[in-house]
Amino acid sequence: MPVDELTSLIVHKVTCFIIRQCEQGCELLLFQHPNAGIQITAGTANPNEEPEHAARREALEESGLQSLKLLRWLGDEPDPLPTGHVCIAYPTLVYARPDLNSFDWVHFPTGLMVEELRHVEDFTLVRYEEKDDYFNPQYATYSITGWVPIQALTEQRLRHFYLFETPSETPQRWSIVVDKHVFELFWAPISHLPGIIHPQDGWVKWIAGLM
Repeated sequence: MPVDELTSLIVHKVTCFIIRQCEQGCELLLFQHPNAGIQITAGTANPNEEPEHAARREALEESGLQSLKLLRWLGDEPDPLPTGHVCIAYPTLVYARPDLNSFDWVHFPTGLMVEELRHVEDFTLVRYEEKDDYFNPQYATYSITGWVPIQALTEQRLRHFYLFETPSETPQRWSIVVDKHVFELFWAPISHLPGIIHPQDGWVKWIAGLM
């Protein structure tokens, strides 16, 4: 597949605004990631998974709340990637050489954002990195560089926004383990939200009517 055709597959992203009504007004569920700041519940739809199903799954997995009620779909919008980056369109092995017969000790999941480094025939050399700190990164704590088939990459992401509600008797704060990270969940008044990481801070416009 030519490099300039990385547009045929779309990765569907979901954002889950989980709210509760209390005496102080409407509150939004947020979580403190141990390495990546304050965030809104969000995730990626699996291949062939409907966005609504993905939103329900992600909301449950990242909150642990069994009482969630989906109120409505709010809309969707393109989710652009940073310059020089692409997205894994479906699970793929990562090869040591641009050759399917080379060793493949690692695989990348759907939705992972990676940096494009170079292209050789039907393969792209990509790099995935995690930094030491989200607000002032000094070095990479984890880095994977390898070759993936070009057809496993896409430049197209579409983000879907959903509104959920849960009863007010939910605890004010609690912890949950997600992908081997401990998330510290807490409620915050929608009218006085703390600093949310970029670009998630731009998503709040979808619930502006609740403020």
